[in-house]
Amino acid sequence: MATSGGRGTTPEEPPTSLFSPQLNGLLQFTVRLLTETEARFTSVERIDHYINTLESEAPRQSPSADAPAPSWPQQGNITFQDVEMRYREDLPLVLKNLSFTLGSEETIGIVGRTGSGKSSLGVALFRLVELTGGSIIIDGINIAQIGLDDLRSKLAIIPQEPVLFIGTVRTNLDPWDQYSDSQIWEALEKTHIKEMISQLPHTLHSEVTENGENFSVGERQLLCVARALLRNSKVLILDEATAAIDTETDRLIQQTIRCAFGSCTTLIIAHRLNTVMSCSRVMVLDNGQILEFDSPTSLLADENSRFRAMIEASENQSR
Repeated sequence: MATSGGRGTTPEEPPTSLFSPQLNGLLQFTVRLLTETEARFTSVERIDHYINTLESEAPRQSPSADAPAPSWPQQGNITFQDVEMRYREDLPLVLKNLSFTLGSEETIGIVGRTGSGKSSLGVALFRLVELTGGSIIIDGINIAQIGLDDLRSKLAIIPQEPVLFIGTVRTNLDPWDQYSDSQIWEALEKTHIKEMISQLPHTLHSEVTENGENFSVGERQLLCVARALLRNSKVLILDEATAAIDTETDRLIQQTIRCAFGSCTTLIIAHRLNTVMSCSRVMVLDNGQILEFDSPTSLLADENSRFRAMIEASENQSR
């Protein structure tokens, strides 16, 4: 509005409606920022919970006086003595008073329905969860009394889901650069994948994408078998590794286990019952307890055997 008396003019104030869109956008941005901040602080709270609430794992290394010999284990004898385990204090036992002994170079099959405790045996052996009671002895040494690295570096596992990392074929097989190229090629040959790797553009130095997506499931599984073979361990856990692969890869894995891992004490945790028929003994688990533990021939000859009933049910389903 203009003023009189020669005092100049005063511009009109802009209407409030001109600022409304800007204020609205600023408020929306502020609300969105606060929401994102709150969501991200959930991760901070979780990290704080992990640091202050969860128990730390046992020491990685054994005290020098308790460290096992570098050659341990030489035989691969395994004894479970009254083993009990639960995943948390407020949860029920998943392994209940398990007692058994595995001889050197013995191959046993472990079967049972889902939740019977099959995979928990592997968890106990690797000490991913500490035992509630009892002990596990490998070649005379209580595994609870040695460091986690000393234990886990001496065990080999072939998991159900093959795990590969971004890098090269070589770094996936030998991440710590402990083996020569000739040793790696020998392991690849024994696992029947040498020809495929040799045809890659850069052979051992060929790229592996995230999760190994540039390899088939069967190829990823065979690479995991080769990685386990390189460790030259006396104890091998095959954790349901044949449940999600094709029949041909299954055959190659079983052949490799019989030949290349013949000097290992092997625990096969399987869903496919045919994979345990060649084992020296079969353990049938239910609700964390051993129902049966004998040779496949003896169990099949017993009309009241749970293993025999599982075989018959499987055959009926396949018809």
